[in-house]
Amino acid sequence: MAAQFGRRLRRGATTTAVAAAAVAALSASQAPAAPHPGSAADDRTAAGATPPGDSAATGNSPYYTDLPPLETPDKPGTSVNLPVTGSAEAGIPATVLDAYKKAERDLASTDAACRLPWQLLAAIGKVESGQARGGKVDANGTTLSPILGPALNGQGFALIKDTDGGAYDGDSTHDRAVGPMQFIPSTWATWGQDANGDGRKDPNNVYDAALAAGRYLCAGTRDLSLATDLDRAVLSYNHSTEYLRTVRSWFDYYNRGTHEVPDGTGVLPADTGSGSSTSSPSPTPTQTTPPATSSPTTPPATTEPPATTTPPATTPPPTEPTTPPTTPPPTTPAPGATFGSLENAGTGTLTATAGEAFSERVKVRAKNKLGEPLAKTSVTFTVVGDTDTRFAEGKRTVTLTTGADGTVTAPVLTAGEKTGPLRVTAVAGTTAPRTVSYLGTVTARVADTLVRTDEKALTAAPGTEFAERIKVKAAYKGTGVAETTVTATMITDAETPTANDKGPYFKDALGTPVRILTLKTGADGLLELPKIYADDTAGTYRLRLTTASGATLTVELKVEAPAV
Repeated sequence: MAAQFGRRLRRGATTTAVAAAAVAALSASQAPAAPHPGSAADDRTAAGATPPGDSAATGNSPYYTDLPPLETPDKPGTSVNLPVTGSAEAGIPATVLDAYKKAERDLASTDAACRLPWQLLAAIGKVESGQARGGKVDANGTTLSPILGPALNGQGFALIKDTDGGAYDGDSTHDRAVGPMQFIPSTWATWGQDANGDGRKDPNNVYDAALAAGRYLCAGTRDLSLATDLDRAVLSYNHSTEYLRTVRSWFDYYNRGTHEVPDGTGVLPADTGSGSSTSSPSPTPTQTTPPATSSPTTPPATTEPPATTTPPATTPPPTEPTTPPTTPPPTTPAPGATFGSLENAGTGTLTATAGEAFSERVKVRAKNKLGEPLAKTSVTFTVVGDTDTRFAEGKRTVTLTTGADGTVTAPVLTAGEKTGPLRVTAVAGTTAPRTVSYLGTVTARVADTLVRTDEKALTAAPGTEFAERIKVKAAYKGTGVAETTVTATMITDAETPTANDKGPYFKDALGTPVRILTLKTGADGLLELPKIYADDTAGTYRLRLTTASGATLTVELKVEAPAV
C-alpha cells in the first residue's frame, strides 16, 4: 500500500523471526494475532500472495511492517488525553491527528451507522506512510514532498497500468500509490475528497486523504464497531492477513492512548532506511527480491524458539468465508455510491385551484458524495399542512426510487376543497437524512362563467313588474362556485354601456328604486335576483351581471304595452 521506504518489508518477504516477533507483540498488546473467526480476513491465500489487479484501495503496494512497542502508551482504563509524554510511538503529528479526527466527525454526521473511529485511520496512516513521514506537512495538511509507492509493474507487486496520465504519481506507464494514505490514482478518481475546502481533491493532502480513506472504509453497510466489518474494511485496503494484523495492532495501541506532537517530529518506523523521504523512488524490485538478506540479521538461536512456541494454531482456524476478501462484500456498492445530497431537479411553483390537479410535479435528484447521479435511492414524498391535498389514491405519503439519472418524480398532486398553504417534503437517506421542501398553495375556485338557468323572455308592461325572476349560476369549469359576488347594473344601450337612470329597476328595503345591486351566490353557485320593475317608459333595456373574476352576463329586458 504505502510507498517503498528503504528496507520496507512486503508480504511474503518476512522472516520467521519477524513473524514470531509480530505474534509476540500482538499478544502482549492484546491485539488479535489473527483475523476474527468468520471474518473476511480469511482469504484462503498465503499471507504473501498479492491478488491481481487494483482490487484493493492502494493496489496492494508494500507497507511498513513495524509493530507498536510492547508497552502501551498508558495503562488501560486511564485517560487518553495524554500530555506530550509517554512512548514516542504514541505521538501523532498535530495536523495529521487533526485530519483523522475531522474525518471521524464528518463521517459521524453523514454516515453515523458506520461508526468510524479516528484511531483506525491513524493505524492505517501509520502503516501506510508513518503518519505522513512523521508529520512533514504544511499548514494546510499537504505533504512537503510527494509520498509515492513503487511502480505497480507486476514485478513483485500488482500490475496496474497508468490510469491518470501521471497526474498524481508522475508515472505515465504504471500507477503508483500516492500520498499519506497511499491511494492508487484509479481509486482516488472515485473516492477522492476535498475535506479542507480548498476546491481540490488532493491525495497528497492529509485532510483530503483521511476523509477519502474513511469513506472507503465505510463503503456499503459496514459498521466498524463490529470486528468482522472492521476486518473487511481493512482487507479492502490491502488484501493481506499480515497487513490486517499490523493495522489491528496499531489500532489497539492508539486506542490505549495517544498524544499530539508538533508537525515533523513524529517517529518513523524503524524499517524506513536512509532514503525514506525521497519523493521519487527508484524502481523497487531491489528491496523486495532479496529476502535472504534479512535472515542473516536475525540470530537463528533466538528466532527458532518463538517460532515453535507461538504457532498459528494458537488462534481459532478461520472459517470458510461467505464473501471473497479479494472483492468488497456483496452489500458494498460501487465506489462513490454512498449518499451525498438531495436537490430540486427543476420543480416549478406549486399552485392549484381547489378540486384540481397541480400542473407541477415535485422532482428531486439524488447525488453521491462525488456529486454524480445516484440511482436506486429511496425518496419519501410527504404532503404537510391543513389542506386535503393528496397524491394518487388519496395518499399523503409515497416512497419511490431514483432512476439511472438520479432523479425521481412524485405522483400528481390533487387539491381538495380546503384552501390555503401547504408544503411537500422529499426525504432521502437514513443515517443523515437530506430534506428538500417545496411550498405550495391551494386557491379557491373563481367563477369563469355566469349563465342563466333558463331562457325565458323577460317582458313587462309599463308601470308593472316583470313576471319572471332572473336566475343565474356562477361556475368554474361547470362547477358552481359558492359565495361569488355578483354585481347587477341596469345599463344603457350605448356602444359603451353606462349606468341607466331610467327604465327597469330594483327596489331597496325602503322600496326606493335602485338600478345597481351587489349580491352573492349560494352554496351551489346559484343566484335568484330580486323582482324587477318597469317604469312608464317603453323600450328595450339591458341588465349586466358581472363577477370580480370578470365573468359577465347581459340580460335583455323589454317594456312594452300588452298586445290588444
